[in-house]
Amino acid sequence: MTYDVFDLPDNLLTWPSGLVQDRLHINSHGDMSRWIKAIESLPIAEKTSAALDSCIAITAHGLLTEDLVKVERPLMQLRPWRKGPFSINELYIDSEWRSDMKWDRIKSAIGSLQGQRVLDIGSGNGYFGWRMIAANAKQVIGIDPTPLYCMQHLAIQHFLQDDRNWVLPLRVEEIPKNPKFDTVFSMGVIYHRNDPQNHVRQIFDLTQPGGRAVIESIVTMQGASIFPEDRYARMRNISCIPDHKTLMDWCFEAGFQDVNLIDISKTTTAEQRSTKWMGFESLEEALDPADSTKTVEGYPAPIRAAILANK
Repeated sequence: MTYDVFDLPDNLLTWPSGLVQDRLHINSHGDMSRWIKAIESLPIAEKTSAALDSCIAITAHGLLTEDLVKVERPLMQLRPWRKGPFSINELYIDSEWRSDMKWDRIKSAIGSLQGQRVLDIGSGNGYFGWRMIAANAKQVIGIDPTPLYCMQHLAIQHFLQDDRNWVLPLRVEEIPKNPKFDTVFSMGVIYHRNDPQNHVRQIFDLTQPGGRAVIESIVTMQGASIFPEDRYARMRNISCIPDHKTLMDWCFEAGFQDVNLIDISKTTTAEQRSTKWMGFESLEEALDPADSTKTVEGYPAPIRAAILANK
């Protein structure tokens, strides 16, 4: 079994479909066989509908309450669920991140995505893609190199069967620069990149003239970027926490114009926390127990900024 739920649409025929197939092949990951079996064991509904709102709420018609056990058990095999929430009938998938809170902070500044082709870099399981579809995007292509998140997306697609929203196991370096996208999102990615400035340039290259980009990141408000020696908030792969003005400067240097700060918010344990669906330690354990304004390493606690930049 590989990524064969939908045939690639015509506008993706130049994409590296071989990599997609290889990375979602049954032998590509030690857990892939278990994940595939979980998805294949999901019951089939008579028909489905969905409300693409704060919770991606799927109504699976014909499934009885007792059938939800047959839904919950396989989906629990796909933990951890980082982004969400989702629901299938009365079953609520309470993800680690209340991703709806982030979307609600930026959606008014973004406005309608009417008729747009959208790229979501670091998409995770495709939650934001569904919110983009609700904002009238024509097509959303999510890319994320973590195969589990692609499998979570396939599990949701088992019920929705909606080829307007894709999640592919690719890195940004691996996708063609043409055709370009009307809007490019990169949320929660840039501080994981070894060369964050180059990541902004990649975003610029993937945005069509007249298009725009939404770049969201952990930032510092102290006037100087942070370069963690080892970990930041217990995360190892953090190269730089930029000052919010530096992040905006990177956008200008890449060639964007009309660069605006559309949100800046402190991350709280109401937004990121451990749940039944993500049973590992989360933000609470990453903060200094004696001073929640600092991480356990002594750095400023996470503050997130969102930038809207026009090309």
